[in-house]
Amino acid sequence: MKSFIIGGIFFFGVGIGLCFLPTSALAESYVAGVAGINFADRLTDVEGTGGLLFQDLDLQNSVALGGRIGHFFRHGWFGIEGEFLHSTPHVKGVVDAPGIHFRVMTVTVNLVARYPGRTFQPYVGIGGGPVIAHLRDSGGVQRDSDVAGGFNVFAGMRAFVTSRVAVFGEYKYTSATLSFDEAFGQAGGFESGYRAQHALFGVSLHF
Repeated sequence: MKSFIIGGIFFFGVGIGLCFLPTSALAESYVAGVAGINFADRLTDVEGTGGLLFQDLDLQNSVALGGRIGHFFRHGWFGIEGEFLHSTPHVKGVVDAPGIHFRVMTVTVNLVARYPGRTFQPYVGIGGGPVIAHLRDSGGVQRDSDVAGGFNVFAGMRAFVTSRVAVFGEYKYTSATLSFDEAFGQAGGFESGYRAQHALFGVSLHF
């Protein structure tokens, strides 16, 4: 729930900021809904309290849902957008241990470059922001959370079906280092690398 509150505050702030931009900069603004699959690979380089090393933890594929708001300056090649994306790539269980409930939300600011075609617009982008991760009491760990700096790159294609409505498909890669200091209670916690690939699709409204 806290993740959604943070995402809502972020988008409210971005929306207010857009209202104060010069009119000439608001030549093309947009909002979009996003859905797809998070192909999370694994939690890598898992290191416990005191330098104890664990094996990498495999993650499940997960549905990803989110939204975006942004604009391109003067209908040109370059723009900026804010995005939130939520998924649940739970840690897979192993023979002697159950899985772990794992939830991730990214809140990013992205720089976007596109070909400003009338119908088809290929685009690429890069950005970053907080990665908000939660563990729930399960699989031998207790409830814990972390907010870490994350990085993402992406590429996609947008196609306009009307003058204001477009559909798009996109590949996105996300990376962050997560630290759960209280995952094992008084025994401490662990740190790991999080890497995920996303296949995303969506609908955007331009105005």
